[in-house]
Amino acid sequence: MSILMEVVAEQWEYRELLVRMTARDLLLRYKQTVMGFGWAIFMPLVNTAIFSVIFTRVAAIDVGTPYPVYAFCGLVAWNFFASSLRFSVTSLTSNPSLVTKVYFPREIFPFSAVLVSIVDFAVSSLVLVALMLYYRVEVGWPLLMLPVVVLAIIVFTAATALVISMANLFYRDVKYLFEIVIAVWMFATSVVYPIGRVGGKLGAVLALNPMTHLIDAFRAVLLDQRMPGMAFHLTFAASILMLAGAWVMFHLAEFDFAENL
Repeated sequence: MSILMEVVAEQWEYRELLVRMTARDLLLRYKQTVMGFGWAIFMPLVNTAIFSVIFTRVAAIDVGTPYPVYAFCGLVAWNFFASSLRFSVTSLTSNPSLVTKVYFPREIFPFSAVLVSIVDFAVSSLVLVALMLYYRVEVGWPLLMLPVVVLAIIVFTAATALVISMANLFYRDVKYLFEIVIAVWMFATSVVYPIGRVGGKLGAVLALNPMTHLIDAFRAVLLDQRMPGMAFHLTFAASILMLAGAWVMFHLAEFDFAENL
């Protein structure tokens, strides 16, 4: 516990550096791009259109709400998670001079990747609101739980970002395996179809996926006017413990970072 308090206090001390690093990464991500922040909107919309054709014309499923809203809602949350990890995985190895020569909390790199993706998440959420208005999706008082649900997604994402950024520094194969894992993970999550409808042993295994419970909770408070279930609360609690453990592990491994770059 004392180590955790120490790393949190150190991160707070270097909070200005985290803000500057995030601003730098945000600028670099969209520098010399024509669409800029439009990419945060374009890709989820394209994927929503594709999956809407598949799941409304080819293999129609009833999800209880207009399918484009259902799919876009899941893709907004998933793209934040996947984008954060995609930039986190190489966040340490792509900054060798800073990691080896200047002292500051190295977790700033994966945390910066998460914060940049939060900006994209906020931009694409505006389109989600527009879609909900267009399809006349009503909201209720469970919407008050939305900040808690979003926080849970961020906590789980930050914990995973710490683990994979550190893993890739020690084992460079991780960045190659990541693209395969993230693609499979998406279809093992309730992003574009309800995982709960998968029965048997496969359904039982998929039910252990924490991202499914987080995305289901995101949809519950936004689209279904209901509170998240117990699975969400257990996932949130586990995510907090995971972040604490990953943060301490990351801090203890920092002394070996320079030797592996």
